[in-house]
This record gives sequence, structure tokens and C-alpha cells, in this order.
Amino acid sequence: MFSSPDDRASSITPSHAATLASQGNPPTIPAMSPIIAVCISLALYAIGYTLYARFLANRIFKLDNNRQTPAHTLTDGVDYVPTNRFVLFGHHYASITGLAPMLGPAVAVIWGWIPAMLWVVLGAILVGCVHDFGALVVSMRARGMSIGKVAEGVISHRAKFLFLAIIFFGVSLAMGVFVFIIARLFSIGSDFNPTDLSASTTSFPSAVLPSASLMIMAMLMGFLLYKKNLPLLPTTLVGFTLMLISVWYGTKYPTLGLSIESWPTPVGWTWILLAYAFLASVLPVWSLLQARDFLNSLILYLGLAAAYIGFFILDPVFQAPPINANPEGAPSLFPFVFIIIACGAASGFHGLVSSGTTAKQLNRETDARFIAYGGMLGESLLGLLAVIACTAGFKNMTAWNAAYKDWATIQQGLAGKLGAFIAGCTNFITALGVDRNLAAAFIAVIVVSFALTTLDSATRLLRFYVSEIGQSIGLRFLNNRYLATTIAVLAICFFAFYKIDGKPAGLALWTLFGITNQLLAGLTLLVVTLYLHQRKRNPWFTGIPAIFMLLSTGFAITEKLIGFWRNDQILLLTVGSAILLIGITITIETLNAFRRQDHHKTDDIPCG
Repeated sequence: MFSSPDDRASSITPSHAATLASQGNPPTIPAMSPIIAVCISLALYAIGYTLYARFLANRIFKLDNNRQTPAHTLTDGVDYVPTNRFVLFGHHYASITGLAPMLGPAVAVIWGWIPAMLWVVLGAILVGCVHDFGALVVSMRARGMSIGKVAEGVISHRAKFLFLAIIFFGVSLAMGVFVFIIARLFSIGSDFNPTDLSASTTSFPSAVLPSASLMIMAMLMGFLLYKKNLPLLPTTLVGFTLMLISVWYGTKYPTLGLSIESWPTPVGWTWILLAYAFLASVLPVWSLLQARDFLNSLILYLGLAAAYIGFFILDPVFQAPPINANPEGAPSLFPFVFIIIACGAASGFHGLVSSGTTAKQLNRETDARFIAYGGMLGESLLGLLAVIACTAGFKNMTAWNAAYKDWATIQQGLAGKLGAFIAGCTNFITALGVDRNLAAAFIAVIVVSFALTTLDSATRLLRFYVSEIGQSIGLRFLNNRYLATTIAVLAICFFAFYKIDGKPAGLALWTLFGITNQLLAGLTLLVVTLYLHQRKRNPWFTGIPAIFMLLSTGFAITEKLIGFWRNDQILLLTVGSAILLIGITITIETLNAFRRQDHHKTDDIPCG
């Protein structure tokens, strides 16, 4: 996304403005500095967690530690496992934090830093965190079932099938694209330079060694913690130290000593990633995913801390306009700034993680606030970093305009969109005296490893959905986790390999994923709202966000469908229309359930 490495920010402080002006390239500096904007955002995060989340936990959801969670009542040692809340936070955080909170804001800043930052911060506090929190609670009260199964108990049998259909399509599509992107990040492209890793924007083979090391160390940690009962702290310190060493070795041996010709191609990496996704789905959750995601979250904590500290040291200025309402070729600011940012503020996928895996591992009910609301705040913090990296991380406004001159420029390949985020964060971290190659490799590891955690968690989720569909239609053999995982991986494989007009099916349909994802968030909030209404609790704290998400998504998909019709894009028009129809039908089913005035005396959700 940068025209050259020299365009990447080396920090511009107010004291440098006069110098730049004398060079004929004065930056446009808004009244508010990035540091003030970030400080206000951090204060809002603190208020949201300490006051609003506590209110939701105590007064709305009425969390009670005297009630046993499904992790205890249904313990099986594979999926239902009571888990230390800090370990589970890391697992949940890593599962929801994929590429989207870095990609979405990196694109959305084309409309200016104010719209992007406002939605990342306020959207998370009032919508995204409430969505994740609510999804976790209703799943916990429904024996850890997925949001689709919850919809059956709260709305209707038909709603469950519609939920499962839209979930299966959206997750399979997204993971097919993730596999496609990760395979290219692992591959060696024309921009790869082993002596200057920071120059790469799409090729990061240096992340392969740390990623592989992380998986091996996670399996060792899982064995030591659960089978040998070693204490968490020393085991974590050793694993985390070895992980950091592997990042350093990755910069020294980015291709593991292999020649460029011997390095796997993108197709080869795709098959490797699909095999890994299968393995991660069928193994007990404690043996790989929990420890891997916990270590992964520690890496992100370190990366976030280093990037933010470097940001405060550099004291840069915004090189992007505060508001850019009509970028050339871009869709309208409303509602697409909400759709594009997605996981940086609110995401339907998070509800699937909350209700699909996290609810099965929750040790105590009150842990839900820390894990779900707090986890989404952590992801929003990453989205905020992406906003400042892609607006205050440029050398000057000319460089920013070159990268964001029109919509077509930032649509030149999904993998390349990560360039601005990686370069901006690298720039911040180098302010701490860290070698630029090491900083770039470290950020690349964060990007790749979190894409991998989303892939393995999502494959496991798809396995659950296949089993639930099988139970509903009498095909009990789909409860077999190996068979269900095979079907899930084949669905991902289709979107990664099958081509439409010369492009992978996932990429051809990607324009619909953001809309599907946000529609799912709105529908999940509807389910939570109906759950509260049926138990005579105040439903407006989830109902208002649900209405907002559904209206904004409705505007977005309508605008897209009109464009598909005008451009004779029949496939996109057909799939988009089906998504809209499913959304409308579930909404009608929910409204009918509201009118039935069903009230339940207990918090538990009936589900067969």
C-alpha cells in the first residue's frame, strides 16, 4: 500500500511541521493530536468496562457464581473443560482476533480518521462488547450450545436452520479467504528481501518458524499443565521466552535454510494449512488450542504495549484528513464504515466463538464479563492501533494520499492491505530502539499467528455446526468429530480453491462477507434481546444495538444488490439476495416470538 519504504512514517512531531512546510509539503494537522485522541479513547474503554459492563453483568444478565456452568455439568475432557479465566481469556481473545481488526480499520481510514476512530471505540463499548457478552451468557444458559441452537430455544425451530445456514456459509467463506491469504503471507513473493524484511508487504516467510514453534510449545504446555499439573506461571514464562527466541531466529533464517526454489508455493501452503485446521479441530481443546491461544495473546499484549509506547514516544501527527466523505470510487461513508471495520468494533463471528467454544470452558458465570466484554475491548484496542498506524504512521500527507488516493488503490489484493498496518507499527516499535527487521518480523508474526488462531477455532466451530445440523435431521453419525471436521475442511477448501471468473470463490464472494458478518451480529443481538424480554429484563441495552446493526446492514446490502443488478453480477446478486431473505425471515420470526409474550421463569434456555 506504500509507494516505497521511504513513505513509511518516521514520526512527525509538531516541531517538524515548519521544516516540512519549508520543503513545500506541509502536513494538514487537525486540532486534536493523535495522543490526545488515544488518551480519550483509553479513558472511554476504562469507563465502559468498570461501569457499563458491571451494570450489564449484575442488573441485566444477573450472573451468579452459585450456578454451575456447562464446563462443570457436561465435562468431557475434549470440548467441555473448566478453564482458568486468564487462560480462557487468551484463548477467546486469540480466537476472535484474526486479520479483520487490522484489515478493516486499515481500509476504513479512507473516510478519515474521525469516523474510523469513533466507530472503533464507541461501537465496541456500546455494541460489540455487548454483543459478545450477551452471546456468551445465552450460550452458557443453553448448555454451551451455538447461537443457532440458542435461536431454536428462544425463537423457533425454523430460525435455528436459517441461523445455521448463514453461519455455515459465512464462516466457510471467511476461512477459505483466510487460508488463501495466509498461504500467500507464508510464500515468497517478488517483494521478499531476506536482508530487509521490513520492505515486504505481502511476503513474510520469517513468520513460519515462530508459528510452527508456537504450535509445538502449545502442545507441550497443554500436556504439562493438564497431565502433569505444573503451575501456570513458570510454564508460561518458559514457553513465552522460547517463542520470542523463535521470532529472532525467524529473522536470521526466514526460509529455514531452504532455497527459494524449495520453499512451498501458495498451493502447497494451502494444503498444509487445511491439514493443520483439521488437526486442531479434532484434538482436545486443552492439548493445542488453549495453550496456543494463550501464548498468542501474550505476544499480542507485548506487541500492543510496544507499539503504543513507541507511539507516545514518537508523538506523531495525523497525516490523514479528519473526514473524507467522498473518496473516489468508494461506497458511501454510511453505512460502509461500520461494515468495513467489522471486528474492530462489532462482529457476528465473535458471537460464534462466544457461543461455540468459550461457553463450554467457562469456569464461573462471573468470568463472562472479563472474558467476553474485556476480550472485545482488547480487540478494539488493536483496531485503534490500526487506525493510528494507518493515519499517523505516514511520513507526510502526500504519502498518505498516494496510498489512499481512491478505492481501487486500497483494493489491490487482500494480503497487500496489511502493509500499512505492519509498516506503521514497525515504525512505532523502532522508536524503542528495536532493530527494524526484528520489529517488522515481530508484527508479521502477530498478523499471521492471529489469522491462524481464527482458522483453527473457526474449523472447530464448523465441526460443531455440522454435528448440530446432523442431530436436527436425524443423522447422528455426524456427531463423529472426525467426519464432521472433514466436512468443515472441505467447505473451507471449496472457497480457497474453486475459481469464479479466474479468482478463488472466496475472493469473488468476499464483498458479501462483511455484510453477512454484520447481519449475523444484528441477528445475534436480536436473540439476546428476546431472551431478556422473555425473562422480564430490560431488553433495550441489546435491542437498540440490534436495531442499529440491522438497519445499517440493510442499507448496505440494498446498495450492493442494486450495484450487482446494474453490473450483471448474477452470482453476487443471487447470493446477496439469499442472505437478505434469510435475515428478513429471522427478523420476522423474532418479532413473532416477541408478540407471543412467552415468559420463562428460569434463566436456562430450553434446547433439545
